[in-house]
Amino acid sequence: MNELDLRNKRVLIRVDFNVPIKKEKIISDTRIIASLPTIKTALKRNAKVIIMSHFGRPPEESYDYRFSLFPIVKYLKNKLPDIQINLVKNYLGGIKANIGELTVLENVRFNQGEQENDEVLAKKYAKLCDIFVMDAFGIAHRSHASTCGLAKFAEISCIGPLFFKELEVLTRVMKNPSRPLVAILGGSKISTKFNLLNSLSKIADSIIVGGGIANTFLAIHNNVGKSLHEPNFVKSANILLNKHNIQIPIDVRVSTEFSENTVAKIKQTNNISDNDFILDFGDKTINSLILLLNQAKTILWNGPIGVFEFPNFRKGTEMIAQTIANSDAFSIAGGGDTLAAIDLFGVKNNISYISTGGGAFLKFIEDNNLPIISIIKQRVK
Repeated sequence: MNELDLRNKRVLIRVDFNVPIKKEKIISDTRIIASLPTIKTALKRNAKVIIMSHFGRPPEESYDYRFSLFPIVKYLKNKLPDIQINLVKNYLGGIKANIGELTVLENVRFNQGEQENDEVLAKKYAKLCDIFVMDAFGIAHRSHASTCGLAKFAEISCIGPLFFKELEVLTRVMKNPSRPLVAILGGSKISTKFNLLNSLSKIADSIIVGGGIANTFLAIHNNVGKSLHEPNFVKSANILLNKHNIQIPIDVRVSTEFSENTVAKIKQTNNISDNDFILDFGDKTINSLILLLNQAKTILWNGPIGVFEFPNFRKGTEMIAQTIANSDAFSIAGGGDTLAAIDLFGVKNNISYISTGGGAFLKFIEDNNLPIISIIKQRVK
């Protein structure tokens, strides 16, 4: 974007404002804060600035106020008090945008064909602008009408400063990291992370796994009770474990019920009962991981290792967050749950770089590419 003349141009910026909202109050504003410099730059350069985003998963082709961007517009008005900000609900037939104002298009997922990357819809988006700026790194692994489709049909397409910074930091870690590099990968399903674990193993010296992924590794040689795991992938997990330096817990916090106020009990991983839910790491595991992280020079973190939303099962995630924050290592954190944990434990200012992407963060590490990058490179040619 910074290489283009934006004066008097209709500049449509695809942002990622898919932030957690409860009772019309924004719980985490990390993604919005990260996008503000791009918006402010376009406004200062006298563009007619339009922004678009998705929010949640509403049913297509039907307006649902629960998924409106209204709370985000309200937030933006506080952050940009001198700018006229307009939320536009019906825009596919065309809109009027003015210099010095900010036009916010209502949730793109209200439009039929958005997630299917419908060409007709993408062409309607393209008619709204002279320049399309892709700055939504968090959705960059998806081929939607407001990302890949719009990039294909807009008169001029480019990436924004935030997107560029994300690529710059991740490329640095993948190609020339300071070592040792320790990666932390949480999540529920190992089945979706095989290629990623193989890709991570090529750049990481150690990989710490958490959540349902860790439970599937534990199930190779242990009973995991009622814990979230994938029995059909235990054999595949064993192959990964034998090939790579993957750290799995030696003790865990368990409960016989999955509820917020349930009491935690620490057990060795070879002593799990049939009725147990594994919900966090135990103290021995946490202490050993702290030692490992303290030796790291680069830390890549995506996903909590336990059910940190439950007070009695947040110690593992909290201690890892605090250790990363106190470390001299270059640290990158990404993913919605990771951002929520960072906010909860108050360590935002001590993480070297917070990525706005979750799936895109992981997809770029896995493939060293994203669909939108391929399209914009082709458009440049």
